[in-house]
Amino acid sequence: MKFLNLILFSLVLIFSSCKKENRIEDSSSDILEIENGLQPPYQVKGDSLIKFNLAERMEHYNVPGVSVAVVDNGKIKWAKGYGTANTTKGTKVDTNTIFQAASISKPLSALAVLKLVENGKLDLDKDVNNYLKDWKVPENEFTKNEKVTLRRLLTHTAGMTVHGFPGYKQTDTFPSVNQVLDAKGNTPRIYVDTIPGSIWRYSGGGYTVMQKIVEDVSGLSFEEYMDKNILPAIGMNNSTFQQPLPAEYQKNASAAYDQEGKMIDGMWHNYPEKAAAGLWTTPRDLVSYCIEVQEILAGKENGVLSQQSVDKMLTKHKDDWGLGPALQWEGDSLVFRHGGKNAGYTNNLISYANQGKAVVVMTNADNGGKLMGEIIRSVSSYYNWGLNDPEIVEVIEMDEEELNKFAGKYLLDFEVPDIENYVIDIEVKDNRLYVNDSNNGDTNVLSPIEKSKFVDLESGDEVVFNVTGNEVEITWNGRFQFQKIQ
Repeated sequence: MKFLNLILFSLVLIFSSCKKENRIEDSSSDILEIENGLQPPYQVKGDSLIKFNLAERMEHYNVPGVSVAVVDNGKIKWAKGYGTANTTKGTKVDTNTIFQAASISKPLSALAVLKLVENGKLDLDKDVNNYLKDWKVPENEFTKNEKVTLRRLLTHTAGMTVHGFPGYKQTDTFPSVNQVLDAKGNTPRIYVDTIPGSIWRYSGGGYTVMQKIVEDVSGLSFEEYMDKNILPAIGMNNSTFQQPLPAEYQKNASAAYDQEGKMIDGMWHNYPEKAAAGLWTTPRDLVSYCIEVQEILAGKENGVLSQQSVDKMLTKHKDDWGLGPALQWEGDSLVFRHGGKNAGYTNNLISYANQGKAVVVMTNADNGGKLMGEIIRSVSSYYNWGLNDPEIVEVIEMDEEELNKFAGKYLLDFEVPDIENYVIDIEVKDNRLYVNDSNNGDTNVLSPIEKSKFVDLESGDEVVFNVTGNEVEITWNGRFQFQKIQ
C-alpha cells in the first residue's frame, strides 16, 4: 500500500571550489557485493536465504533510475548511479544526477530556522505571528490558549492542516507562498484545526508556514537563504531549493516516472512549497548533510550549527520526531532519518547520529519504495550495521473459511487529500489475502504468520485484524485503522 507507506515515511549545481567537499573512497568490491545482495523485509523460516540483483529488481519494480551514497566510519564510502535518468534522451543516472528530494527537504529546511535562532532572529517557542508580516496564522478557537510555534511546526505538533502537496505541471500557473497558504493554488487552506501541541500529525502545510517565516525574517527568498547560507556550508555543492528549476540545472536533472513507468508530463512537477518539498539534490550531497551532523556531535567547531543546536534538533518530541528529522533507536544508538515522495520520485535518508554511518537512496519512480528498502538492507548487512535486517517469519496455513472472514471492503478512518473515501478491497486466493487498492493501483499479497496477523513478504507491511462480533477492523503497520464496511 504505497500511499500509506509514503505517509509513514509517512508519516544545484555550480558553486565555487572553496566550498566544503567530501571525497569518495574506492570501494568497487563493496559495491559489487551490495548490488547482488538485495534482501526482502522478511525471510521465511526454513527457506533458503533470498538475495536479489539490483538491475533485476529495478526491472521488477519498474524503476528507471536509482542513485545511492553510503557513509561508513564518518566518510563517504561510495556513491553510484544506476539506470536511466531520462528515457527520451537516453541519459544515464550518475552521481551528479539531481533528483527532487521531496520531503527530505524538511530536515534541511529546519537548519535555516535553527540558524536564525542561533543568530537571535527567531525563538523556537514564541507565537509565530510575531514574525509573520503580510500573512498571519489565522486565530480561532484552537489558538486561544495555545499558539503555533516554530518548535511545533518543525515537529509536526502545531495542529496545522495539509499533509502534502501534489506539485504543479509545467503548464500550470506557479503560485506564491501566500497563495498556497490561502488555498489559491491546488491544495486546501493551511490553518490550525486542533489545539497546538496536543497531537502529532504530519503537516507539509506547517513547513510552508515556516518557509514564510524564514523569508519574512531574513529578507531573502527561501531559496536564496538556503542556497547561500546552508547548502554550501555543509558541502551540498550540487543542490538547490530553486523552484521551478532554472534551465542551467536541468541538464543534470532526472525526469520523474509514474507507477506505470511513464514519464510525468513535462518531466517533473514544480513545488512552490520549497521548505516542504522543493530541494533538488543528489545522494552524495545528502550524505554530506549526515556527515556534518555527525561531525558537529563529535565536537566539530564552526559547523553549520553549534553542537547545542544539533542536540536540540535530535531531541525527541511527540511520535519520536526531532526538529526536522524523524528519530529512532537501534539498540542504544540514535538514528535520524526522513523519507521523501514527490510525483515520480521516492527517496530515503537514514543516518546514525554518533557512529559515522549513513545511507541515502533516491529513485526517479513512484514505485521506488520497496526497491529502496531492499538496497538499504543490503548495505546494512554488508557493513554489519544491524539496520532494518530481514525478520525471520514462519508462514502458517489457514483454511479458506478462516480467511474468508477477512475478505471484503474496508474504509480508512481518516481523510486522504483528493480521495473522498479511501477504500481497499480484500479477497482470498491461494491461502493468501490480496489487498487491492484501486486508489493507486497497488496490490499487497498478505501471508498469515498468526491467525489474525499477516505480512507482505515483499513490501514489509504488517496487517493485524481485530474481530469483535460481526465487526472487523484492520490495523495497518501499527498506525492506520480501517473499518470493514461490506
